[in-house]
Amino acid sequence: MKWMIASDIHGSARFCRQMLDRFQEEGAQRLLLLGDLLYHGPRNDLPAEYDPRTVITLLNAQRCRLLCVRGNCDAQVDQMVLSFPILADYTAIPVGCHLLYACHGHLAGEESPPPLAEGDLLLCGHTHVPACRDHGNFIYLNPGSVSLPKEGSCRSYMTLEDGLFIWKQLDDGKEYQRYKA
Repeated sequence: MKWMIASDIHGSARFCRQMLDRFQEEGAQRLLLLGDLLYHGPRNDLPAEYDPRTVITLLNAQRCRLLCVRGNCDAQVDQMVLSFPILADYTAIPVGCHLLYACHGHLAGEESPPPLAEGDLLLCGHTHVPACRDHGNFIYLNPGSVSLPKEGSCRSYMTLEDGLFIWKQLDDGKEYQRYKA
Protein backbone atom coordinates (compact mmCIF):
# COMPACT_ATOMS: atom_id res chain seq x y z
CA MET A 1 0.00 0.00 0.00
CA LYS A 2 1.20 3.48 -0.81
CA TRP A 3 0.69 6.21 1.78
CA MET A 4 1.01 9.96 1.44
CA ILE A 5 1.89 11.71 4.70
CA ALA A 6 1.33 15.41 5.37
CA SER A 7 1.04 17.74 8.32
CA ASP A 8 0.08 21.23 9.45
CA ILE A 9 -2.47 22.47 6.89
CA HIS A 10 -3.56 25.15 9.38
CA GLY A 11 -6.73 26.07 7.50
CA SER A 12 -5.10 27.00 4.18
CA ALA A 13 -7.51 26.18 1.35
CA ARG A 14 -4.79 26.85 -1.23
CA PHE A 15 -2.30 24.39 0.19
CA CYS A 16 -4.97 21.85 1.10
CA ARG A 17 -6.04 21.82 -2.57
CA GLN A 18 -2.43 21.48 -3.65
CA MET A 19 -1.89 18.65 -1.17
CA LEU A 20 -4.97 16.80 -2.44
CA ASP A 21 -3.82 17.29 -6.04
CA ARG A 22 -0.48 15.68 -5.12
CA PHE A 23 -2.36 12.89 -3.32
CA GLN A 24 -4.22 12.09 -6.52
CA GLU A 25 -1.07 12.37 -8.66
CA GLU A 26 0.86 10.09 -6.28
CA GLY A 27 -1.76 7.37 -6.66
CA ALA A 28 -1.59 6.70 -2.92
CA GLN A 29 -4.35 4.65 -1.33
CA ARG A 30 -4.32 6.51 1.99
CA LEU A 31 -3.45 9.98 3.27
CA LEU A 32 -2.06 10.18 6.80
CA LEU A 33 -2.50 13.66 8.29
CA LEU A 34 -0.39 14.49 11.35
CA GLY A 35 -2.66 17.16 12.82
CA ASP A 36 -3.28 20.91 12.84
CA LEU A 37 -5.88 20.78 10.10
CA LEU A 38 -8.11 23.86 10.48
CA TYR A 39 -6.77 26.45 12.91
CA HIS A 40 -3.60 28.47 12.32
CA GLY A 41 -2.66 28.74 15.99
CA PRO A 42 -1.72 31.83 18.01
CA ARG A 43 2.01 31.61 17.17
CA ASN A 44 1.59 31.36 13.40
CA ASP A 45 0.76 33.94 10.79
CA LEU A 46 -2.34 33.34 8.74
CA PRO A 47 -1.48 30.99 5.89
CA ALA A 48 -2.35 31.85 2.28
CA GLU A 49 -6.08 31.56 1.58
CA TYR A 50 -6.94 30.89 5.21
CA ASP A 51 -10.41 29.37 4.83
CA PRO A 52 -11.14 26.55 7.28
CA ARG A 53 -14.66 26.04 5.88
CA THR A 54 -13.26 25.19 2.46
CA VAL A 55 -10.66 22.92 4.06
CA ILE A 56 -13.49 21.12 5.88
CA THR A 57 -15.30 20.52 2.57
CA LEU A 58 -12.13 19.36 0.80
CA LEU A 59 -11.10 16.94 3.54
CA ASN A 60 -14.60 15.58 4.17
CA ALA A 61 -14.76 14.60 0.49
CA GLN A 62 -11.73 12.32 1.13
CA ARG A 63 -12.91 10.96 4.50
CA CYS A 64 -12.73 7.28 3.52
CA ARG A 65 -9.05 7.62 2.55
CA LEU A 66 -7.85 9.65 5.56
CA LEU A 67 -6.14 8.59 8.76
CA CYS A 68 -5.50 11.46 11.16
CA VAL A 69 -3.98 12.22 14.53
CA ARG A 70 -4.73 15.23 16.71
CA GLY A 71 -2.47 18.26 16.61
CA ASN A 72 -2.11 20.91 19.29
CA CYS A 73 -4.39 23.23 17.28
CA ASP A 74 -7.13 20.60 16.80
CA ALA A 75 -10.10 20.52 19.17
CA GLN A 76 -13.42 18.81 19.84
CA VAL A 77 -15.18 21.60 17.98
CA ASP A 78 -13.17 20.70 14.84
CA GLN A 79 -14.32 17.10 15.14
CA MET A 80 -17.93 18.33 15.07
CA VAL A 81 -17.52 19.55 11.47
CA LEU A 82 -15.20 16.85 10.12
CA SER A 83 -16.70 13.51 9.09
CA PHE A 84 -13.62 11.42 9.93
CA PRO A 85 -11.83 10.92 13.27
CA ILE A 86 -9.14 13.49 14.17
CA LEU A 87 -8.82 13.26 17.95
CA ALA A 88 -6.54 10.22 18.39
CA ASP A 89 -3.23 11.21 19.97
CA TYR A 90 -1.35 8.64 17.88
CA THR A 91 -1.68 5.75 15.46
CA ALA A 92 0.65 2.85 14.78
CA ILE A 93 1.33 1.29 11.38
CA PRO A 94 3.54 -1.74 10.74
CA VAL A 95 6.46 -1.05 8.38
CA GLY A 96 8.23 -4.29 7.70
CA CYS A 97 9.11 -5.79 11.09
CA HIS A 98 9.08 -2.38 12.80
CA LEU A 99 6.40 -0.05 14.06
CA LEU A 100 5.70 3.41 12.68
CA TYR A 101 4.39 5.45 15.62
CA ALA A 102 2.65 8.49 14.14
CA CYS A 103 1.65 11.49 16.24
CA HIS A 104 1.62 15.26 15.91
CA GLY A 105 4.70 15.78 18.05
CA HIS A 106 3.44 18.10 20.78
CA LEU A 107 2.84 15.36 23.39
CA ALA A 108 5.43 12.79 22.30
CA GLY A 109 8.18 13.85 19.95
CA GLU A 110 11.83 13.67 19.02
CA GLU A 111 13.05 14.84 22.44
CA SER A 112 10.37 12.98 24.40
CA PRO A 113 9.62 9.80 22.43
CA PRO A 114 7.04 7.23 23.47
CA PRO A 115 8.24 3.73 24.39
CA LEU A 116 9.63 2.36 21.12
CA ALA A 117 11.32 -0.93 20.32
CA GLU A 118 14.75 -0.99 18.70
CA GLY A 119 14.43 0.08 15.05
CA ASP A 120 10.95 1.61 15.35
CA LEU A 121 10.11 4.84 13.58
CA LEU A 122 8.69 7.98 15.18
CA LEU A 123 6.74 10.11 12.69
CA CYS A 124 5.76 13.62 13.80
CA GLY A 125 4.62 16.94 12.37
CA HIS A 126 4.38 20.00 14.66
CA THR A 127 7.80 21.59 14.04
CA HIS A 128 7.03 22.44 10.37
CA VAL A 129 10.59 21.33 9.55
CA PRO A 130 11.27 18.18 7.48
CA ALA A 131 13.63 15.75 9.19
CA CYS A 132 15.14 12.28 9.18
CA ARG A 133 17.39 11.58 12.15
CA ASP A 134 18.77 8.37 13.59
CA HIS A 135 18.59 8.35 17.39
CA GLY A 136 20.27 4.97 17.74
CA ASN A 137 17.27 3.00 18.96
CA PHE A 138 14.67 4.79 16.77
CA ILE A 139 14.45 6.91 13.64
CA TYR A 140 12.72 10.30 13.81
CA LEU A 141 10.87 11.40 10.66
CA ASN A 142 8.98 14.62 9.91
CA PRO A 143 7.30 15.53 6.59
CA GLY A 144 7.43 19.28 7.28
CA SER A 145 4.40 21.49 6.71
CA VAL A 146 2.19 21.89 3.66
CA SER A 147 1.24 25.48 4.53
CA LEU A 148 3.63 27.12 6.99
CA PRO A 149 7.17 25.74 6.56
CA LYS A 150 9.79 26.95 9.02
CA GLU A 151 13.58 27.31 9.19
CA GLY A 152 13.89 27.94 5.46
CA SER A 153 12.32 24.63 4.49
CA CYS A 154 9.92 24.23 1.57
CA ARG A 155 6.27 23.23 1.73
CA SER A 156 6.48 19.46 1.72
CA TYR A 157 4.98 16.03 2.25
CA MET A 158 6.21 12.44 2.17
CA THR A 159 5.23 9.15 0.64
CA LEU A 160 5.69 5.69 2.12
CA GLU A 161 5.68 2.55 0.03
CA ASP A 162 7.43 -0.77 0.69
CA GLY A 163 9.39 0.74 3.59
CA LEU A 164 10.71 3.64 1.50
CA PHE A 165 9.99 7.17 2.75
CA ILE A 166 10.35 9.92 0.15
CA TRP A 167 10.15 13.63 0.98
CA LYS A 168 8.75 15.80 -1.81
CA GLN A 169 8.17 19.49 -2.45
CA LEU A 170 4.49 20.38 -2.43
CA ASP A 171 4.66 22.84 -5.31
CA ASP A 172 6.04 20.42 -7.94
CA GLY A 173 6.16 16.97 -6.32
CA LYS A 174 9.93 16.84 -6.78
CA GLU A 175 11.78 14.43 -4.50
CA TYR A 176 14.48 15.87 -2.26
CA GLN A 177 15.19 13.18 0.35
CA ARG A 178 14.60 9.48 0.98
CA TYR A 179 15.01 6.92 3.74
CA LYS A 180 14.62 3.13 3.52
CA ALA A 181 13.34 1.50 6.70
